[in-house]
Amino acid sequence: MIRDRRFGWICGGAVLIMVLAALVLLGNGGSFLQAAAATLPYAERLFDTSRVHTVDIVANEADWQEMLDNAVLEEYTACSAVIDGEAYQNIAIRPKGNSSLSQVANSNSDRYSFKLEFDHYDSNVSYYGLDKLCLNNLIQDNTCLKDFLCYQMMNHIGADSPLCSYVWITVNGEDWGLYLATEAIEEAFALRNYGAGYGKLYKPDSMDMGGGGRGAEARNALEQEVLPENEKDFFENQEDLEEKSFGERSFGEMPPFGDLGRAGKGGRGGSSDVLLQYTGDDPENYPNLFDNAVFPVTKADQNRLITSLKKLGEGNIEASVNTEEVLRYFAVHNFVLNEDSYTGSIIHNYYLYEEEGLLSMIPWDYNLAFGGMSSGNAESLVNSPIDSPVSNGDPTERPMVAWIFQEAEYTQRYHAILENWIAEFFDTGYFEELLQSTITLISPYVERDPTAFCTYQEFLEGSETLKSFCLLRAESVKKQIDGTIPSTSEGQTEDSSSLLRADGLEISSMGGSKSFGGMGMLEEKERNFSEPKATESSPPEVSPDGTEPDHTKPDAQGGTPSIELEEGANGTPKTPESETAEPPSKENPFQEGGPFGKGATPSKGTTPVETGSGMETWLLLGGSALLLLLGLAFAKFYK
Repeated sequence: MIRDRRFGWICGGAVLIMVLAALVLLGNGGSFLQAAAATLPYAERLFDTSRVHTVDIVANEADWQEMLDNAVLEEYTACSAVIDGEAYQNIAIRPKGNSSLSQVANSNSDRYSFKLEFDHYDSNVSYYGLDKLCLNNLIQDNTCLKDFLCYQMMNHIGADSPLCSYVWITVNGEDWGLYLATEAIEEAFALRNYGAGYGKLYKPDSMDMGGGGRGAEARNALEQEVLPENEKDFFENQEDLEEKSFGERSFGEMPPFGDLGRAGKGGRGGSSDVLLQYTGDDPENYPNLFDNAVFPVTKADQNRLITSLKKLGEGNIEASVNTEEVLRYFAVHNFVLNEDSYTGSIIHNYYLYEEEGLLSMIPWDYNLAFGGMSSGNAESLVNSPIDSPVSNGDPTERPMVAWIFQEAEYTQRYHAILENWIAEFFDTGYFEELLQSTITLISPYVERDPTAFCTYQEFLEGSETLKSFCLLRAESVKKQIDGTIPSTSEGQTEDSSSLLRADGLEISSMGGSKSFGGMGMLEEKERNFSEPKATESSPPEVSPDGTEPDHTKPDAQGGTPSIELEEGANGTPKTPESETAEPPSKENPFQEGGPFGKGATPSKGTTPVETGSGMETWLLLGGSALLLLLGLAFAKFYK
């Protein structure tokens, strides 16, 4: 055996290193495990897209009406919600939206989009881990499919995007209509996609008509170099930007819809920050980012984001952009032609995610996609050049998309992602199967919807147009990638001979910003179901698989579907009580006599989380044990 004294020190050092390495793997959980996406139960429940779910809202009648009468203030009111038979109490609801909210407010309709906050009054309440839920009213979309289809496309291509499903809503037993339930881009979304160590989220918006989150309060705290340890406590009982996004602004004084938030005409500080341009190191230059932060930000967070924007502007892409994620986002985004976005006239409706200095985009709000804001004809839209996606303005002023076309390597990767996705999503027949099954699923609800923004016939025409448009668009994109059709605006201007024809395709039939989707019909409609007309186009009274409709389908004879309440996420029965009691106080909406009955107690939703996979965990344990054994063997051999 070796007896050198110095070698003993070497052996001891080697053992110590191996032990420390094992402890890092075991104790730290493997940092990559903590960063892995979390598995949250709500993803497989409410966002099961094979059925139309039910959301039955119970609220004090007076409070509900007051909320509707002052919808533009976006103020919360207390409610309970029965979701697929499970009741959740002590939660909050408010209207939501930008221009769509003002349009409904100025109409004879109460069909607002809503935001349900499970944790508004009690941070322990959630729907199987979901903290907030958006209920979108399908406005300006005669197809009732645009948002749903775009999110399915994003998820299929592998871009981080919200989950969604269709829901039938009732309010105090009154039928309210078919909505799209969408996962809010907040804590649960971040945890599901990025794990417990998630980064920062921003909702850039210069329209001054609804921020993305709670950044204003965080900015105030930064002035005193203070950041609260618990952000939920910090924001308790404070009005955030989302809750006061319209303030006292009069809609009679607002500019037309198409002029809101245009580049250079935006709200807080112009639009250079929502374009993601670097304009200096001062955080005050980026109010539309930091005032719209979803989570509180520190000075370090601000500096890190500004540094990323600077690198992006300088062309240092690998150091500032999650390139694969952003390429996947823009592959779908540029396919669906949403001008109500980063690439359009109104620079908003996207989320910016930053983690360790790398930026990525998260899709949001696609009800005006597929040319819903365009003045172009069907042929120009079908053949819209994939390498010139900016519809208005200088493309180089939008650095988050410009880099894709400034280097051949990135353009080729972008084309490859598009080509592979079209082959899998369209060429296999998956798109047509998905679209038809979804139309079959929601048709009975659209036909009987008492508050719908379009007629059933308009829905049928719009959904058929959407199908034709997407198939033509996919064919054009394939030809643009192989060079048969020019892929830039300049190329198509020089030679339009190869462009696909779109004869007979009426883009307006899908709905859009130029019409309010049949709002005039609302005066004649009542909030109850009518017997469906016996026409050849009427949907079948059976499910696609040939079985009888389940209890979640609306009753053709009227009224709310009868449901048997199940246990809630915390394993205890949760049922709404009388809805005729006296209104609760604003401070304690669940006091005795409140809308949820005597002695009502807040439901305590749980947030079960699984990080990483079981295989990864066993590999870590095995690796740690092996390191320990090697260290012990090394020490014994050389002692």
